[in-house]
Amino acid sequence: MENGWTDPRVPAADVCVLRDVLERYVRTQPDKVFLRFADGGEWTYRQMREEAVRAAHGLRALGVKQGEHVLSWLPNGRDAFRVWFGLNYLGAVYVPVNLAYRGSILAHVVENSDARLIVAHAELCGRLGAIDRAKLEEVVVIGGEAGADTGLAVHPAGALLAAEAGEPPALERPIMPWDTQSIIYTSGTTGPSKGVLSSYLHLYSMGAEPWPYFGPDDRGMCNLPLFHAGGTGAVYRSLVRGASVAVFDAFSTQDFWRLVREHGVTTTVLLGVMATFLVKQPPSEEDRGHGLKSVTMVPLCEDAELFSQRFGVEVYTTFNMTETSCPIVSERNPAALSSCGKPRAGVAVRIVDANDCEVPVGEVGELVVRTDRPWAMNHGYYKNPEATAKSWRNGWFHTGDAFRMDAAGDFFFVDRMKDAIRRRGENISSFEVETEICAHPAVKEAAVVAVPSEFAEDEVLAAVSLTDGAQLDPAELIAFLLPRMAHFMVPRYVRVLPDLPKTPTQKVQKHIVRSDGITADTWDREAAGIRIKREKIGISA
Repeated sequence: MENGWTDPRVPAADVCVLRDVLERYVRTQPDKVFLRFADGGEWTYRQMREEAVRAAHGLRALGVKQGEHVLSWLPNGRDAFRVWFGLNYLGAVYVPVNLAYRGSILAHVVENSDARLIVAHAELCGRLGAIDRAKLEEVVVIGGEAGADTGLAVHPAGALLAAEAGEPPALERPIMPWDTQSIIYTSGTTGPSKGVLSSYLHLYSMGAEPWPYFGPDDRGMCNLPLFHAGGTGAVYRSLVRGASVAVFDAFSTQDFWRLVREHGVTTTVLLGVMATFLVKQPPSEEDRGHGLKSVTMVPLCEDAELFSQRFGVEVYTTFNMTETSCPIVSERNPAALSSCGKPRAGVAVRIVDANDCEVPVGEVGELVVRTDRPWAMNHGYYKNPEATAKSWRNGWFHTGDAFRMDAAGDFFFVDRMKDAIRRRGENISSFEVETEICAHPAVKEAAVVAVPSEFAEDEVLAAVSLTDGAQLDPAELIAFLLPRMAHFMVPRYVRVLPDLPKTPTQKVQKHIVRSDGITADTWDREAAGIRIKREKIGISA
């Protein structure tokens, strides 16, 4: 009963709870590097603890209590880690926000989070003044002055740094493995984005057991944003393993091998088209001798074997989503092309039909998951009991993804059963894009679907019908959308139709729009010379 629980499936707090894990490593390996930043600066485990404690005292002085939700709207870097770790040192809930969000999508996250306080970069603060801020009252501004009126009480960055790095703030009660650690927002598919409730035990289960080849002597790479599970998971994996992680703001094909060398990276995750982009680069002397030992390639592309041989690395793959904890993993250098692997120990998976009945081997159905360990996956969607009940029906978490299993027990991702779109590594809600398009006065209805991209993954096609007597220049629609949504959500293709295809009950038949694809009358934004650059917040790590 030392931990207050006897269930052997639940590890001790100093194995899985952020504050307790970091305190243990400060005792056992205080001078080991934990974080390495893009500018070459490093934080040891002791320094990370000092920064977390100072931030925790600053947040406490701002009234943050254990269990309270606080928004973090910051690019990858030192400040983002101060806020994340400082909040979890208080037992507060870390709620990161996508840097590209604006308008109604940002307003939804602010309202849904129930947050009173946000810590935001100065370049983003102006967007807050243009939305309904719900319960939000205060903002801590990082990286300069707020500039435009935010409608909130403003605190300078020093509010998080004023305290001395002494003992951590006292807690009302111990932080438990099943306490909520974070709320990470995924892109909605049939409605607005959902806030995934993740416990410390969920992140531990995502970061520890699925990666047996990742040990204390490894250095991972975090080149995904911390508001994504991929970024948060990469850091938590290094923390619970007692390892280190190099942190960057984004993936760069041109700089990848240089960064691996300069920062001593030994393993990383390559999502989407990252591996393909690297393979398509001309052969170079940097192809070997870089120190990278392994990559987890998601999905396992047809270039996996070539990648392994050319760059001299071991290749693994997995299936995961924000709500789960890598339930399917592969062996080293898997041979089954496009496979995600097999279920890992402690996880049960099934492929089922619409009635949750298991389908025969080889047939396609929805992947459902459950774990032996309690709290090893999400514990619902915040303030969305309907979506929680639907996803967790019959005691299994329903992924919404179509899979098949072969006779050898390997699982293969087939397609998304939802209307989500994935472009350049970002998940896009067709519902949210449609909502913003329909805000244009000339648009009557919109259907947004995925169409194939020349770089794999998807491009966004919007089919629209117009209000009576209206005309629409697609370029003008794009100009209308740019200030209203994230850059990666803006459609590449626009098709204007007299009416959208409908069912007898007047529901839009997206499958017809999708199967029609890019027709002769489809307008192409890139062919028209309108290119949109990825938004980048201009501060160093």
